Amino acid sequence: MSKKPKNRLTPKQKERRKFLRSIAMTLGVSGIALLGMVPVLGKWVQRLRPPGALNEQEFLAACIKCGQCVQVCPVEAIKLADLTDGLGVGVPHIDPRDQACDFSCDGLQCVLACPTGALIHEISFPSEVDMGVARVVNEKQCLAVLGQGFKGLARGADFKGKLRYAEIDRWNPIKLADHPYDLELCDLCVRQCPIEISIAECAAEDEKRQEGKVDLVAVRQKNECPPKHAIELRNIDGRMTPVILDGCVGCGVCEMVCPVEPAVIVMDSTDSRANSRGMRTL
Repeated sequence: MSKKPKNRLTPKQKERRKFLRSIAMTLGVSGIALLGMVPVLGKWVQRLRPPGALNEQEFLAACIKCGQCVQVCPVEAIKLADLTDGLGVGVPHIDPRDQACDFSCDGLQCVLACPTGALIHEISFPSEVDMGVARVVNEKQCLAVLGQGFKGLARGADFKGKLRYAEIDRWNPIKLADHPYDLELCDLCVRQCPIEISIAECAAEDEKRQEGKVDLVAVRQKNECPPKHAIELRNIDGRMTPVILDGCVGCGVCEMVCPVEPAVIVMDSTDSRANSRGMRTL
């Protein structure tokens, strides 16, 4: 049985088909490009930015996605965004549950590495940072609220996140999985908060200075000591409850170390910075 011959297209029909293909391709590409704007316009993607970031609009305009901040972060907290961020693809952000910024570098190396000022260079100390603010969202599951302690590894043996423990190594962060805890009452969110740690260190230095036991050259600068507390466990109706205070800089350590799943505390990014320059007013 012979096959029915195909109808040949006239030159005019070929041109018309080519034209329609071009329109379809243009609409497809434009649609994909517009889809990239949806997460931004709809604010579906709320990212925690590195220390010193300008407000979101200015940050996105100033950041050239060079990745310098990523390379210098000692705990590898800073990542580059993927396609789900739409127009923000390639822009640095921090996912604190996976790896928070614990200020292991002291001198805010990401800020110093930024070539454009997207991370402003006026910031010198962690307490000046305004990355976001912590928020208690799962209070009923909090071990402290339940009056329970914690023993073991905060996030399990397979967790890859790091923290700096000054009593173990002043300069090099170690895996959270290498540091077991044995706490009568769980206070990990307060215990590991970099701001609270710095306040305690400053208080210890003040005490030694008053006793004449400290080398004044070794004492940190006054403005290096945080002026306000960031978090505390407060007795509310007979239950020790985590309370976020004005000194919170949004580093995310409290979210990262929380052993409860999902975390009791999460980070909210914020553009309501004290002076719209990514700094706190001290």
